[in-house]
Amino acid sequence: MTDTKTLCACGSGANYADCCEPFHAGSEKAATAEALMRSRYCAYVRGQIDYLVGTTLAAVRTTDLWVNYKSTADSIQWIGLEVMSASQGGAEDKTGKVEFKASYIQDGEQAIHHERSRFRRSAGNWYYVDGVIEET
Repeated sequence: MTDTKTLCACGSGANYADCCEPFHAGSEKAATAEALMRSRYCAYVRGQIDYLVGTTLAAVRTTDLWVNYKSTADSIQWIGLEVMSASQGGAEDKTGKVEFKASYIQDGEQAIHHERSRFRRSAGNWYYVDGVIEET
């Protein structure tokens, strides 16, 4: 059981127990591409590697995906998320795009990961497809 007073890392302002935890636990599914993106960011923060793999579109999963996600989660301290924009990605859409900036610290240096992510809905569930890294 999670401390219900812990704010969710996704930046929603809600408590983790009421926000991304139900997605990570598998009791709820993200209704929008943005909700999935936020839950994936939170999964990186919390080291939820299986969730990251499970929410990546099966067609783009590589054999070393789990190891790559784990390596990223272990080497980076995520410190903030800002969603810049979201297009499509609603409950009735088949695709969506979310642009975000995620602040992090790696090897003592602070930086920003700026990405335009693509998502696809399949069998009623949203999945991460890929992303384009933007220069910041």
